[in-house]
Amino acid sequence: MPGFWARPSSARPREVLLYLHGGWFNWGTAAAYRNLVGQIAARADVEAFIPDYRLAPEHPHPFPAAVDDVQAAYRGLVDEGSERIAVVGDSAGGNLALVLLSLTKESGTRPLAGVALSPITDLTLGGSSWETRAEADPYFVRPQAESLVRAYLGDAEPTDPRASPLQGRLEGLPPIRVHVGDDEVLLDDSRSYVERAVAAGVDARLDVWQGMPHGYAGGVGMFAAASESLDAIGAFLRERPAP
Repeated sequence: MPGFWARPSSARPREVLLYLHGGWFNWGTAAAYRNLVGQIAARADVEAFIPDYRLAPEHPHPFPAAVDDVQAAYRGLVDEGSERIAVVGDSAGGNLALVLLSLTKESGTRPLAGVALSPITDLTLGGSSWETRAEADPYFVRPQAESLVRAYLGDAEPTDPRASPLQGRLEGLPPIRVHVGDDEVLLDDSRSYVERAVAAGVDARLDVWQGMPHGYAGGVGMFAAASESLDAIGAFLRERPAP
């Protein structure tokens, strides 16, 4: 599968971070995320692989093709001998990361942890922050998001757990950390997912970064919150015991 590797010199063998990039299921490439993922990989002392997955509208049926692609990437890492895999993603990649955690939780080599940055967890766009953060969010408006979701799902239902991880069975998932900016229309996607995960007995925690917009974690050198957020993610991933 095409993608990009980030290999810190201190990376521990047979440990890998599978990073799923954002872009609302309609844009983004593995190569474009190499700086952000390199920052996380260095903090976690692991190698990282960023796969390219099928996007709308260039592929006629991107759902569930994107889910199939990230499952294939995970299986490929396992087949190559990776024994400790953490799954991380942002925005649409955060959606795919959380879906992948549910789909692999009973596999022979299940992920040891998951991290989602500003994930899209509810493709019904039902969170109240679509209204309460509408003026604060500098990037997204609801009609735009609705169009991107339609391009991704086609005729599929947004309540399908493979489309909206908020709708999935969360029992038995590995430890999860979710980071989101307080100025995002996606804020409630993060809040609701973590609330459901905790209720299902998952070791899940939400970090909300005040005044931060969508994609703030990519602003290392511009936002103190970006470095602090990535430091916390790196520490979390380094401390995970074997599953």
